[in-house]
Amino acid sequence: MIDAHLQTIIAEQPYPLLAMTLSGAHLYGFPSPDSDYDLRGVYILPAREMLGLYEGRESITSMSMRLGLEIDLVMHDVKKFFLLLANKKSGLVLEQIYSPLLLYAMPEHEELKQIALRFISRHHYHHYYGFAASQWKLFNKEQPHRVKPLLYIYRVLLTGIHLMRTGEVEANLVHLNELFKLPCIPDLIACKLAGPEQSVLKDADLSFHQHEYERLQSELLQSFQQSSLPDGPTEEDENALNDLLIRLRYAS
Repeated sequence: MIDAHLQTIIAEQPYPLLAMTLSGAHLYGFPSPDSDYDLRGVYILPAREMLGLYEGRESITSMSMRLGLEIDLVMHDVKKFFLLLANKKSGLVLEQIYSPLLLYAMPEHEELKQIALRFISRHHYHHYYGFAASQWKLFNKEQPHRVKPLLYIYRVLLTGIHLMRTGEVEANLVHLNELFKLPCIPDLIACKLAGPEQSVLKDADLSFHQHEYERLQSELLQSFQQSSLPDGPTEEDENALNDLLIRLRYAS
C-alpha cells in the first residue's frame, strides 16, 4: 500500500522527473514503523518556462499525510541539482544519485551516475565534517538527548570516512558498520526501533559518545589528508554534465 501511494505522489508531480528516491531513515538503515517518508527528486523544467518571462520554480517542497504517515518531498530542477553536484560538493546530492531506494528514474539517470563518479572529490570531506559538527551542536542542546540525532551523526561521519577512503557513496549505517564494527551502533538502532519511550539516551553514555564523535572526526580528517581522490572534475567532465543537461532540457 505504501509503495502504491508513493507512486501516486510521483504521478502527481507537475514536471517530468529525472529521478525520485527515498532518503532519511529508510536510506540510512534504521526506519521505524512510523518514520516519515523523505522523497527526494530531480525534475526537468520545460524550455518554455526557462526561456519565458516568468521562470519556473527551481525547487519544490511539500509536506503531506498519506496513510497517516508524513511525506516530506523536496525536489530541484535539473540545472540546480547539477550545479549542486558540480560547485557545492554536496554529499547529499551524491547520496541521492546513488541511493539504492530508487522509486523512479529515466534512462538518463544511469548516465548521470556514470558522470557523477568523476565529480566525487576529496573536498566532499568539508560537507561531512561540517554537517557532523553542526548536528553535534544541535544534539548537545537537546534535553533530553535523543538517540535518533546521534545515529544521524554516526551515519554522517562513517559515510564521509568511507567516501574519502574508497570513493564509494554508502549512506546505510548498518552496511557501514559491517566495515567499522562499532559496538554501540546495533544498540542505538535497537533503542530507536523500540519506540519513543526507549529512544532517549542515558546521561551516563554521553561522555562515551563524545569521545567517539571526536575520534571519528579525527579519523575523517586523517582520511581526507590521505585520500587519493581527485581535487575535482576536469573540464571534460563538466562538459559531459552540461551536455546531459542540454539534452534533458530539449527532450522535455
